[in-house]
Amino acid sequence: MLRNPTGLSHAVVALLGVTVVIDLFSVFATSELHAAVTEHPAGDVSPLLFAHGLVAFGVLLQLLALVATATLFIIWFHRLRQNAGVWAGDLQSWSTRWAIGAWFVPIANLWIPRGIAADIWRASRAEPFGADRPRELRLLNGWWTAFVLYALVDRVASTLYDRADEAAEYAYAAKWLHLSNALNIVAAVLAIFFVRRLTSMQHAKATGMIPAAD
Repeated sequence: MLRNPTGLSHAVVALLGVTVVIDLFSVFATSELHAAVTEHPAGDVSPLLFAHGLVAFGVLLQLLALVATATLFIIWFHRLRQNAGVWAGDLQSWSTRWAIGAWFVPIANLWIPRGIAADIWRASRAEPFGADRPRELRLLNGWWTAFVLYALVDRVASTLYDRADEAAEYAYAAKWLHLSNALNIVAAVLAIFFVRRLTSMQHAKATGMIPAAD
C-alpha cells in the first residue's frame, strides 16, 4: 500500500533549514575561538572562555538538531522505501527494515543507505527498469559525498578540539571545525533538494497528475 510522504518531507526540510542556521552560528563560534587564541594577549583568558562557551552551545544545538532531523528523515526514508517496494520490489537490493537499520551499522552506514536511496530513486521514476540517464543520480551522489565527508571531517575536528591545550592547537582545531560546519551546511542544503525532488517524484508517480519538481 502506498503511503503519502509529503507531510513528512515538509517537516524534514524545515529541520534541515534549522540545521543550516545552527551551523552558521557554529561558524561564528569557531571564528571567535580562532580570534581568541590568535588576536588576544596570552594572559587575557576571558575571550577564550567566551569562545569555548559559544562552541559548547553550538555543539549542543547541533546535537539537538541532529536527533530531531535524523529521526524524521529516517521515518521519511522508510516510507519512501515502502512505496518503492510497491512499484518495483525487484529493484530493491535491501529489505524495508534496512531503510532504518542501515543508518546504525558502523562503517556500513557510509554506503548502504546511499544504495537504498538509489534503488528508491529508480523505483520512483516513470520507467523503473530503464537505464540510468547521464548524471541522473548527481543530486543523490553530491548530497551523499558531502554527508560522508562531513562525518569524517567532524570526527577529526572534534578530536583535535578535545585534545587541544595550547593556543596553536586551538587555532588549528578551529580551522577543522570551520571545515566541518561548512561541509554540514553543504550536505544539509543538498539534502533539502534531494528530499524535495524524491518526494515530488513519488507524488507524481502516485497521482499521475503533476510533473516532478526540478
